[in-house]
Amino acid sequence: MQDLLCMNNDFPPRAHCLVRWYGLREFVVIAPAANHDAVLSESKCNLLLSSVSIALGNTGCQVPLFVQIHHKWRRMYVGECQGHGVRTDFEMVHLRKVPNQYTHLSGLLDIFKSKIGCPLTPLPPVSIAIRFTYVLQDWQQYFWPQQPPDIDALVGGEVGGLEFGKLPFGACEDPISELHLATTWPHLTEGIIVDNDVYSDLDPIQAPHWSVRVRKADNPQCLLGDFVTEFFKICRRKESTDEILGRSTFEEEGREIADITHALSKLTEPAPVPIHKLSVSNMVHTAKKKIRKHRGVEESPLNNDVLNTILLFLFPDAASEKPLDGSSSTDSNNPLSESEEYNLYNQFKSAPSDSLTYKLALCLCMINFYHGGLKGVAHLWQEFVLEMRFRWENNFLIPGLTSGPPDLRCCLLHQKLQMLNCCIERKKARDEGRKTNTSEVYPGDTGKAGDQLGPDNLKDMDKEKGEVGKSWDSWSDSEEEFFECLSDTEELKGNGQESGKKGGPKEVASLKPEGRLHQHGKLTLLHNGEPLYIPVTQEPAPMTEDLLEEQSEVLAKLGTSAEGAHLRARMQSACLLSDMESFKAANPGCFLEDFVRWYSPRDYIEEEVVDEKGNMVLKGELSARMKIPSNMWVEAWETAKPIPARRQRRLFDDTREAEKVLHYLAVQKPADLARHLLPCVIHAAVLKVKEEENLENISSVKKIIKQIITHSSKVLHFPNPEDKKLEEIIHQITNVEAIIARARSLKAKFGTEKCEQEEEKEDLERFVSCLLEQPEVLVVGAGRGHAGKIIHKLFVNAQRAAAVAPPEEELKRMGSPEERRHNSVSDFPPPAGRELILRTTVPRPAPYSRALPQRMYSVLTKEDFRLAGAFSSDTTFF
Repeated sequence: MQDLLCMNNDFPPRAHCLVRWYGLREFVVIAPAANHDAVLSESKCNLLLSSVSIALGNTGCQVPLFVQIHHKWRRMYVGECQGHGVRTDFEMVHLRKVPNQYTHLSGLLDIFKSKIGCPLTPLPPVSIAIRFTYVLQDWQQYFWPQQPPDIDALVGGEVGGLEFGKLPFGACEDPISELHLATTWPHLTEGIIVDNDVYSDLDPIQAPHWSVRVRKADNPQCLLGDFVTEFFKICRRKESTDEILGRSTFEEEGREIADITHALSKLTEPAPVPIHKLSVSNMVHTAKKKIRKHRGVEESPLNNDVLNTILLFLFPDAASEKPLDGSSSTDSNNPLSESEEYNLYNQFKSAPSDSLTYKLALCLCMINFYHGGLKGVAHLWQEFVLEMRFRWENNFLIPGLTSGPPDLRCCLLHQKLQMLNCCIERKKARDEGRKTNTSEVYPGDTGKAGDQLGPDNLKDMDKEKGEVGKSWDSWSDSEEEFFECLSDTEELKGNGQESGKKGGPKEVASLKPEGRLHQHGKLTLLHNGEPLYIPVTQEPAPMTEDLLEEQSEVLAKLGTSAEGAHLRARMQSACLLSDMESFKAANPGCFLEDFVRWYSPRDYIEEEVVDEKGNMVLKGELSARMKIPSNMWVEAWETAKPIPARRQRRLFDDTREAEKVLHYLAVQKPADLARHLLPCVIHAAVLKVKEEENLENISSVKKIIKQIITHSSKVLHFPNPEDKKLEEIIHQITNVEAIIARARSLKAKFGTEKCEQEEEKEDLERFVSCLLEQPEVLVVGAGRGHAGKIIHKLFVNAQRAAAVAPPEEELKRMGSPEERRHNSVSDFPPPAGRELILRTTVPRPAPYSRALPQRMYSVLTKEDFRLAGAFSSDTTFF
């Protein structure tokens, strides 16, 4: 009863239809389980209602009970509520076509009064609440700020102002389709206003309450979302690059094939073999010729301008005559702080945003979207692999990668490129060393050693020039590449000779120190007191995560037996043995203790003891771990020969590793490539969304971006994330993009930027952000407030645009200026929806009954008319 009279819940922004029609807060609905089992016959309906009535009477339940009748789409309900000596009936009328006399207040009042049938005269006044809703639709033509990209314009690397490496952003269509203005008169009394078929006092401008809601376009097409989604679709493709681009690139024909097939028989002949003709670079050049031959220029998926622009963007050093040596290029215009940026690529397992891998991901994304789709992606990848091969062969470092071993926090493809760069660095340093013939320093350690060579070492280097030159030159190319292949027997022979030398001091003295980096500041050799020199050592071999995995699998397969454990230790101690050999070469006459003091100081324990003369002296010895019988360190020390790093067997065979990487790159299908690079693309999309959100400052979006980052870091850290989870991330990013686009659309429409007064601007911005987050927003000051005036203006403009100027004859027919003014365009269109609530409290059914609440709700839209009445009667004497 209270709910029927309460005015606080008259026009709720979001509610069940029965709440809107009857103002109830609690009720029970009985509805058919299946859609097609509608209660259509009147007798069945009455049967249900009488059952409900009996049930309510028997149970004493005071909650209103409704039965849904007719087809579901009609939303027709009848119901009843019983209390002590009181009954309320809920009835409903639903029509397609509105009877003319009921389109206004006076007609509806007549229905209400006749329905109550109150015996009193005069009737108590009826209280009225009215809401008119106006819809604004054609507003996008003036106010949609997003320019769709001009796809034809991308020749010089510009798509409607979009460069390579920059992601597009925004919605292609207006993400807000309609604005609904609700003008409300919450408390009117019958007789105060006139609203009939001739005249109405209800002018929206005069309404005391205005509230606005916006209707969002369903799934607006968003550029960034489409970009990432299209790229993700490549992950599901099965074709290899060769299948996409036509014939296999390395397919040779006729004579050349014969040449290659006879290559092995030529090797067995005594004549010298012209191997250079079969070198890889030659094959690449012939491959390029073949591609051109098989595929006409006009068939090429990417046109040359676009391809060259992309290659220049990826390899900026190619523009200068000589490629730069700088191994990393940085992008200064990154709005985020270093720590945040680091965290993101680390969390997503992608790559730093100024790296080659990241740029490649963006370029492939753009090509897939604008230039040739999958074919374009395959074409660019093929060119990229050829460029990698070219750089390896010509010792040009790859730009946009930080130097050093592969960074395991990045994606595997990035690690592979870093690995290739390591190989190029080593090869380059080795080749330069061969040219200058003075390299005492092992190539891998150029950085470590270059600055620290003391004058003594330089003298040593001068002395050794001849010898080093000879040793470098005496290694032919093939020997160098297969240097690993020293047979074990030779090594054993060597070890035997060395171990013989170890004993006598004469032999030790005759050994010349080699491969010294610089003198250790404090330490001296324990047995002869000479200063201890730090040797030039080989860098440990860099590894990518898949190689580490392989290695750990191999080590795990060796089992736990003693033999397996020994083998495992031997495999793991290659680096230790190399360092021992370098140390022995740099410090003739040294012992294991000397090495341990430098290499692992915690394994050399020094104690103060009192000697025979009573003086305190330091006495040192190896730790317990070093004294275990058949210790690996002791074994390795005994087998180690004094060989400087530059003459040792290489720990890291750059030639073999580089070929492995190049092969790995060449066999990647576009789908594999997309999977590798998807973390980079998601990383870029999140950065883009963050950057755009910074401009708008929407608190709800900040929260969603945090959720996206935590969700993505969980999903992307696994090697093969599920497609469904990846789709969820992309969907979340698209949602955020749509919210930001909506915010921009509303800001443009309400002209927040044009406000001159700071206070007005703040009010408008607050209003716009509420519109995004709340279902309905109250307009402060209604039609006279700042936002109200703007909304009024929008409606006026839309009305003028919609009204076509009447022709001359029509003007003449209109007659006097008064008539013309009357027929001129009004500020608002006819209301799209009229809602009225009529309430009163009267005794029913007899004059002596209790006064009880009566309520009727009416809604009138273009093709719908509904009356919902709740009529109470006193049942004490009836």
